[in-house]
Amino acid sequence: MSETVLLVGGGGREHAIARALADSEAELHACAGNRNPGIAALADSFETLETTNPTAVVAFAEDVGATLAVVGPEGPLAAGVADALDDAGVYAFGPREAEARIETDKAFQRRFMREKSIPGCPDFETFEDVDAACEYIDEYDGDLAVKPAGLTGGKGVRVTGDQVTKEEAKEHLREEAYDRVVLEERLVGEEFTVQAFVASGQLRVTPAVQDHKRAYEGDEGPNTGGMGSYSDAGLELPFMDEDDYREAVDVLEATVDALDDYKGVLYGQFMLTADGVKVVEFNARFGDPEAMNTLPVLNTDFLDVLVAARDGEDLPQLSFSPKATVCKYAVPEGYPTDPSAGAKVAIDEESAADAAEDSEGDALLFYASVDEREDGIYTTTSRSFAVVGIGDDVAQAERVAEDALAVAGEEGLRVRHDVGTEALVQRRIDHVAELRGE
Repeated sequence: MSETVLLVGGGGREHAIARALADSEAELHACAGNRNPGIAALADSFETLETTNPTAVVAFAEDVGATLAVVGPEGPLAAGVADALDDAGVYAFGPREAEARIETDKAFQRRFMREKSIPGCPDFETFEDVDAACEYIDEYDGDLAVKPAGLTGGKGVRVTGDQVTKEEAKEHLREEAYDRVVLEERLVGEEFTVQAFVASGQLRVTPAVQDHKRAYEGDEGPNTGGMGSYSDAGLELPFMDEDDYREAVDVLEATVDALDDYKGVLYGQFMLTADGVKVVEFNARFGDPEAMNTLPVLNTDFLDVLVAARDGEDLPQLSFSPKATVCKYAVPEGYPTDPSAGAKVAIDEESAADAAEDSEGDALLFYASVDEREDGIYTTTSRSFAVVGIGDDVAQAERVAEDALAVAGEEGLRVRHDVGTEALVQRRIDHVAELRGE
């Protein structure tokens, strides 16, 4: 039986999902609040609608006769779009609203970890009173990660001793007037992500990825939605060993065992510390940019994963090409604090691929938030597009990404060119060695 798949979301992550499905026998239809030209080129139809409106999404799913759905972003999951699709008879590969709380409610996330004895949970407290939270900051002996309990697009966390002083953290809480706050011990180490496909109590894991949240080179500046990321040719990253990766997978397995009927992607963001692997947070969907690292090297047909999940069958074992990837986002000048829109995007999928040939690798272009006009594609105020270089090792993948980005030029755009460079990766390796006293 042929499948008709609905893709919900219009960012770079969803462009990667669309490309993963484009080579399958699925008929693909997409909907998003923005028209992504990369997805539109791959889909049989593309509808612009409010994806946090379950009624609108279900109506479109029924119009196209969807038999499966993939919900990309966290916003629709928090709004119960997966619930509405399931209830309408369209299997949604994404958690229902109650299970999505593992991401959408950080206070719930930490209490869940404590109550279920999930390994890797840092010390934390939750607060509904800002004054009480500020008092805790004053009294805590050490640095803290200060997190609003709800969704912030990766930009709401403030870390004392790193990004802000304790006084600045308190001022931030009072200014924002969050109704609920999570304060937890600052984790020192190297961050990495492991994403897993989950259904019927089973999970299948993907290679580890390291994202770079800070806006500027050298890990300076404010947090963003993610400026770029890299993965290695195996499951681990260069600063990790097999035991570190296994420890992260053990956390994901314990979490899936403790969750009832979770389905979709479970994303664990981890910190490799001197005391082992700790959980920074969980997300209930693919990462953006991490999906752009893992899906292009997935040899297993993603559609087979979706069908097995819906039908309650064993999830297929995953196979990945033994290739490294480096993803670099191009963002508008001034992003994230004061972005300027309207720069013309000079790169397309063909020119990106052609530019990579000299490096003997492959380059893929993923559109994120862009404005498609009659005379071309222009930037908006959000992350514009990402280029992913694929090579035999991280160094080659980085060169491929840079060669492709050179086609885009730099007018009106900014890129963190240090993502995936040998110097940056070596700093990560040295940092972990120092933490371990090696």
